Amino acid sequence: MANKKAVILLSGGLDSTTTLYYAKAKGFKCFCLLFDYGQRHKKELKAAVKLAKMNKCIYIVVKIALPWSKSALTDRKVKVPVKNKQIGKDIPVTYVPARNTIFLGFAASYAESIGAKKIFIGANALDYSGYPDCRPNYIKAYEKAVNLGTKSGVSGNKLKIETPLINLTKAEIIKLGIKLKVPYELTWSCYNGGKKPCGVCDSCLLREKGFRKIK
Repeated sequence: MANKKAVILLSGGLDSTTTLYYAKAKGFKCFCLLFDYGQRHKKELKAAVKLAKMNKCIYIVVKIALPWSKSALTDRKVKVPVKNKQIGKDIPVTYVPARNTIFLGFAASYAESIGAKKIFIGANALDYSGYPDCRPNYIKAYEKAVNLGTKSGVSGNKLKIETPLINLTKAEIIKLGIKLKVPYELTWSCYNGGKKPCGVCDSCLLREKGFRKIK
């Protein structure tokens, strides 16, 4: 019987939640990995916990500190950009240094420990903020590094990093999620940590663009 265990990087946002539902639809037993890294949008983490519980997934919240980070997501002295008309053209101040490298490192350790052969991450390189660690060439290179540096990898039990959304537009992701019955009303995308989405940060604008295009 094929190994159907998978580690899911779950933030509670639109993309990662769609990825969780995608992996479940493919028959994987999902082990969710969540991160509390000092992000200002803690509401996203609360959403992730709720979604993991709703789907009866085993989940772990990893608490880490990034005191050196000057990202707008971790340093409240740095303002989150609003009404950005050049989304994806440059790397914005919401970029958290090496965030996906850190997250995937934890995921690889977790996967190897439980015998999972798949890691799912909701990385997207089309309708995205321009983060370099969301691009296909990065994911491919990281997968190679992981398999060179782990016992399972050098023993022939290679780990595969799955990115089912990487070449989809936000509208295409939402259409997929609707088919999978993703409860988007429970997800949180806003970079700000208010009671309601701000509607003007990059993440809010990309989300709104996606829903507008499917109407």
